[in-house]
Amino acid sequence: MAELGKKYCVYCLAEVSSLRFRCTECADIELCPDCFSAGAEIGPHRRWHGYQLVDGGRFTLWGAEAEGGWSSREEQLLLDAIEQFGFGNWEDMATHVGASRTPQEVMEHYVSMYIHGNLGKACIPDTIPNRVTDHTCPSGGPLSPSLTTPLPPLDITVAEQQQLGYMPLRDDYEIEYDQDAETLISGLSVNYDDDDVEIELKRAHVDMYVRKLKERQRRKNIARDYNLVPAFLGKDKKEKEKTPKRKITKEEKELRLKLRPLYQFMSCKEFEDFFENMHKERILRAKIRELQRYRRNGITKMEESAEYEAARHKREKRKENKNIASSKRGKEEGKDGEFAAIENLPGFELLSDREKVLCSSLNLSPARYVTVKTIIIKDHLQKRQGIPSKSRLPSYLDKVLKKRILNFLTESGWISRDAS
Repeated sequence: MAELGKKYCVYCLAEVSSLRFRCTECADIELCPDCFSAGAEIGPHRRWHGYQLVDGGRFTLWGAEAEGGWSSREEQLLLDAIEQFGFGNWEDMATHVGASRTPQEVMEHYVSMYIHGNLGKACIPDTIPNRVTDHTCPSGGPLSPSLTTPLPPLDITVAEQQQLGYMPLRDDYEIEYDQDAETLISGLSVNYDDDDVEIELKRAHVDMYVRKLKERQRRKNIARDYNLVPAFLGKDKKEKEKTPKRKITKEEKELRLKLRPLYQFMSCKEFEDFFENMHKERILRAKIRELQRYRRNGITKMEESAEYEAARHKREKRKENKNIASSKRGKEEGKDGEFAAIENLPGFELLSDREKVLCSSLNLSPARYVTVKTIIIKDHLQKRQGIPSKSRLPSYLDKVLKKRILNFLTESGWISRDAS
């Protein structure tokens, strides 16, 4: 006896509760899809009779394995929901389909079966005429994440934000670069009766606006990379004090000012590496010149260089003494008058003739000159050996005297030129 509530094919006796074909001319004739497609005839029923498709609501269009159990009734509700609520409103569509389906399931089913499936491939052509280009791709388009994703907000106080007109949540300023750029597209509208010239003109306006947006973002990136906002607010000085670096010479500061227009083409790290490499290059060139001078004079080991330098100083000192002795001839009275101010001071006998002239011209006592000379030469030797120098020059030595003494010691060969 057939179970109550179930339907069976009258030809093959297979269960047809989910889907069956009912004859509209013969009573109680219901066939399964296989018998109907084969043209089965039984009793007064003939294959050409009219038929009616009867769906019990449990029939699956795509197959249970591929579909995940979506019935024909749910498919019909899904198509009604997409027409009523629109593509993308998955929460309302899931509510319309039934509580058993989540918004994620509804979205995945519709996209996989009706868009990327066989039905979508058959209905959606490969090339759609007049299709709008998708600019949301991450390939540098006008609306790509590289431009639309805001930078992290600046770490500044509320008062400083008001001073700059800065909006941290938007990472925008009240006055942006080219503030009137939006006027290019604010009045644009696309009409179906526009001719080709008008369409190209509107596209040109959009391209101009996109370029201005890119320029705004580029300037913000440069300001963020080089910490221009903290520099404007005076915060960079405190950070520089916390992170001590090598001392920048006056020539390098001037070169940085000259090359400032290149900041927009190089990142901050690349720019600092560039100047650091230039500093290393100057040190290496000075060292190469010194080694070449040693090689020309037959020095092949660094241990011999100290002895060579001491001998060179002695030779130069003897040469200076000879020159001064020759210039003394016939000028003893003038010399006596020239050194009269310092010849009776302590340490006068320790000075060479050139040093006497230097002390006399600088109005510096011999004892003070010997003290300064000793400190400078000691610091120079410690730097060459890699030992940090902690000695301080006397307070009576100003910048002019220091420069004159450094130039004299450099010309005399006591210290090298790179140290001065």
